[in-house]
Amino acid sequence: MAVWDYLQNNKELGMELVKGSFISHEDLVSAEEIADNTKKNLISVLVEHGFIDSDVLDSVVSLKYGIRIVNLSRVEIEPEATALVPEQVARELHILPISIDDEMLTVAINDPDDFRAINNIATLTRKKIEPVIPVGMNLEDAIDRSYTLRNQIEQQANLINGISENPVAEAVKGAGAAAIRHSPVVQAVDMMLRQAVRDRASDIHIEPQEDCVLVRNRIDGVLHEAVRLPIGVHSAVMTRIKVLSNLNIAERRRPQDGQFSAEVGKKKVDFRVATVEGSHGEMAVLRVLDKSMLVMKLSELGMSPAVLQPFENLLAAPFGMILVSGPTGSGKTTTLYAALQQLDAQQRNIMTIEDPIEYGFKGINQIQVNRQANITFAVGLRAIMRLDPDIILVGEIRDKETATTAVQAAITGHLVLSSIHANDAVSALIRLIDMGVEPFLVSSAVVGSLSQRLIRRICTYCGQRAEISPPEAVAYETEMGESKKRFMVGRGCNFCARSGFLGRVGVFELLTVNDSIRKMVAKSTSASELKEEAIRTGMIPMRTDGMQKVKDGVSTPGEILRNVYTIL
Repeated sequence: MAVWDYLQNNKELGMELVKGSFISHEDLVSAEEIADNTKKNLISVLVEHGFIDSDVLDSVVSLKYGIRIVNLSRVEIEPEATALVPEQVARELHILPISIDDEMLTVAINDPDDFRAINNIATLTRKKIEPVIPVGMNLEDAIDRSYTLRNQIEQQANLINGISENPVAEAVKGAGAAAIRHSPVVQAVDMMLRQAVRDRASDIHIEPQEDCVLVRNRIDGVLHEAVRLPIGVHSAVMTRIKVLSNLNIAERRRPQDGQFSAEVGKKKVDFRVATVEGSHGEMAVLRVLDKSMLVMKLSELGMSPAVLQPFENLLAAPFGMILVSGPTGSGKTTTLYAALQQLDAQQRNIMTIEDPIEYGFKGINQIQVNRQANITFAVGLRAIMRLDPDIILVGEIRDKETATTAVQAAITGHLVLSSIHANDAVSALIRLIDMGVEPFLVSSAVVGSLSQRLIRRICTYCGQRAEISPPEAVAYETEMGESKKRFMVGRGCNFCARSGFLGRVGVFELLTVNDSIRKMVAKSTSASELKEEAIRTGMIPMRTDGMQKVKDGVSTPGEILRNVYTIL
């Protein structure tokens, strides 16, 4: 029997582990049941479900069967190794090059007895091949994370440099669609978009420097360098992006805004584009709007029960204004869309005015801001008021006209949801007054104000308890009233690109406007006094909500200090 068949189907390995007291008999039975139900091999199940550490299992299997086990979530994949095998070949053969040592190439492969694949890799690389069994991470996921498109983008950029000053025009001139699609600049930009979506990036920054073009992706709120391109390709890349966005390719001095959609992998992704002239040339930022990330339920956003239940109660109100505040990129649109999904669109007329419409909802009438046609937030909102709405979503309140119209809509029997730029829940009310809305109108219209930030989640694959820095410990103790030095932190693994964080979660504070708050707002009471009264009557400050997530092992004190702040 082949080694792989033996390891996958025979219980001897499990019994060997039980004999050596590495796992209990109950653990073995549970692991075998999971393996049968999921069609996974016993080795992967033992590691992925925490029955045994991969290093211990590696020692046992290596001694008994002469083959190593490698935990793909921990091992550092050497770029020199992956460079020897093209990504397409790795996917076709279901292998991942891990490391290279002189003439030996270590390759992760699910079936180490697949001699055809091993011989193909040996012929391609002219190296001796050491097959190892991968655990800890799905092999296809590991290939996704290990093969960045950086080298391919750089290759296409070099081709751009070599063919003409304006390869877009060169490709389009007398060429068919297939020729355009395969031109170097088109390939390079497509790869940049694909890498950003693969990395879960929210923004792509294209920034010309003195000697290069720096491309950075914002992942979980932090910028990471994706690739550096020769400065000579800058004009071609910008032209391609402008062509996609239907912008004026001849205009470089004035800022421009546009958008486009693209098929990236199996997803349809929208990109919102903004360009502006910088000191070294025109720069661009592409906002990545992955629609699958926008459609979430309120319960999935990270709201504690103390916030979620009152917020749902506010959504059930027949009229009034609910504000969602926070800086750019804090997830306000995601929260508003989650709220829309909770409302009954069959028996009530729900209408929105947005810039842009980031996701289309069935049964909800959505209007796009169009300044060329003089459809602004204020104009669109006034038009909506004549269309018998029950619930109105205003994408953003930016000026006095929009604010006044939205407040009047809330007072006259409509439920109005909107985002507004403010530092915290109390400041959102003050912001309306600063825009010119009368305090007594604000106190009558607003029923609730939700403020939020996004913080990075600790990677669930590499999280472990460790001591934190004294300033972080002091911040936690100040907020929570208890002394604690050891917290969950991410040590870094291949799941999280060694950052220790994977994904983000919301931190919230909800101000429910009660009688005392209403009276204070009508009297133009200061923000600090309003906040004191809000906390006295039950509002949990955002910093406290954040530190509670630290206590629960969701994030770190450093993330709260970096992202959550309030101004009294």
